[in-house]
Amino acid sequence: MTISILVLNGPNLNMLGKREPGIYGAKTLAQIGDETTAFGESLGLSVDFRQSNHEGVLVDWIHEALGRHRGIIINPGAYTHTSVALQDAIRAVGLPTIEVHLSNVFAREAFRHHSYISPVAVGVICGFGPQGYTLALEALKPHVA
Repeated sequence: MTISILVLNGPNLNMLGKREPGIYGAKTLAQIGDETTAFGESLGLSVDFRQSNHEGVLVDWIHEALGRHRGIIINPGAYTHTSVALQDAIRAVGLPTIEVHLSNVFAREAFRHHSYISPVAVGVICGFGPQGYTLALEALKPHVA
């Protein structure tokens, strides 16, 4: 049976490829999703790749992950720095979670240095661009197998 992983993307990530390519790169979120899904398959993982600009939708998807998915990879975007609701949802479902960021948030503005997600994550991958998603799949696999 294939192990299913939920990959969530937060606000403004739908603008990848157009939004600040010097920081976020030229790939679209759809391209990153296709690469992540293909890499997951090579690891024996099924990837459910989603994006929403709405915090409540992300919370609902995290809740729905319980019983459907074995782990979560999340790039919460700006909600990283503001969302106690996402932290509570991840804690509530108890699934191993990895936080991903395309840019190195610690080399950017000081407000980006704090994460509400990190305390409930197995680990954090940042600064490796789209490769962060595939690195997260590799890192998550031992926690869900």
